Amino acid sequence: MIDKNARDYLLGIPLWTKKKNTLDEVRDFLEKLGNPDEALNIIHVAGTNGKGSVCADLTAILMEAGYHVGTFVSPHLVDVKERFLYDGKPADEADFSESFARVKAVTDEMMEKGYSHPTFFEFVFLMAMDLYGRKKPDFVVLETGLGGRLDTTNVIRHPLACVITSISLDHTQYLGDTVEKIAAEKAGIIKPGVPLVYDNNDKAAGAVIAAAADRLGCAAYGLTAEGAYREVSFAAPYQAMNAALAVKVLEVLDITGVDDAVCKKALASVHWNGRMQQVAPDVWVDGAHNPGGIRAFIQAVKEQMAEMDPQETLCQQPGIHLLFAAVSDKDYREMIRLLCGELSPESVTVVQLQSERGLQADALARQFEEAGCSHVTAFDSTKKALDFALSEKKKGEHLYMVGSLYLIGEILETLKQRGC
Repeated sequence: MIDKNARDYLLGIPLWTKKKNTLDEVRDFLEKLGNPDEALNIIHVAGTNGKGSVCADLTAILMEAGYHVGTFVSPHLVDVKERFLYDGKPADEADFSESFARVKAVTDEMMEKGYSHPTFFEFVFLMAMDLYGRKKPDFVVLETGLGGRLDTTNVIRHPLACVITSISLDHTQYLGDTVEKIAAEKAGIIKPGVPLVYDNNDKAAGAVIAAAADRLGCAAYGLTAEGAYREVSFAAPYQAMNAALAVKVLEVLDITGVDDAVCKKALASVHWNGRMQQVAPDVWVDGAHNPGGIRAFIQAVKEQMAEMDPQETLCQQPGIHLLFAAVSDKDYREMIRLLCGELSPESVTVVQLQSERGLQADALARQFEEAGCSHVTAFDSTKKALDFALSEKKKGEHLYMVGSLYLIGEILETLKQRGC
């Protein structure tokens, strides 16, 4: 575990504040740290869904080719160190603690000059740049936090390449209420002359992104489902699209040692916690937390069912059970409508998250009932909800625990405590 004082300090920084530092002000913090990002070979990744998976794919392929890779992702599920990966593993305690101390010292100095304290995301981003600046990996895979244009990570000036994954409605209060507006925000990471690879399945979003790339003189490569990476059997079909984006950007960069054999081998074993992750026999967790993510999750479940051996299932598909939670600023009504309408679950267990943004379980239960699900049970404790959902599932039936990544983190932490 990391130093308790450092951990408590980090987790005590508000996730959301009335005032955050501008990108120029974040740049000032980086300058005090010695501009560590300027010497890094960064691949910058934005999008609504699939960012984390693309980052995992890029990391796996580059490592298979023999490179050292730093990967900055969010959110963490159990331990804050999950945000700072080096060669696919959380940063070691010594490196983490040193970067915390360095950023804390700079923060104290900058606040004396009138700067605002960094938000939680700003602080951990600064730590990541400092950590990777000292470790000097061959490549850094950098995931945005929220949006793109105004995202803290967009302070970087010279990425090797940019990637934009699928676009759908999410964080509409910050990014806009249409896919075109959200695409414009995500396209804000594009830099003049820097190659771009993007998901072009949504033509409205793709047109916005392509226009932004054209204005900045960028070589842009839009991929669709027809070009998805089919060389590996993925746990979820949407991962084929994410893999295609990762493979394409490395092809565009023409990185020595990255070839078809390396990509196939790396992608056959890549793993990303919380994305169609099997945690027990016939039990999965998936952090689909917006309507676009839920649609991809439903497609994955249906394809999973279609591939099952009829003899093993007595010629009928096994029953589906759900455990679900959401935060209040997501379109949970549409997510619930999709889950009930498309999957017809045998039972639904809902729980209120241990977060100030967590929706009350009773409100979620009413929404499921209004959407047509009849067997719905509400809990105020994730541990109780988990135990109940597991008890509802009969042998051979499937339990999917889906929704907010806060839920997935609480479930994984509970399972870890139980030695699972």
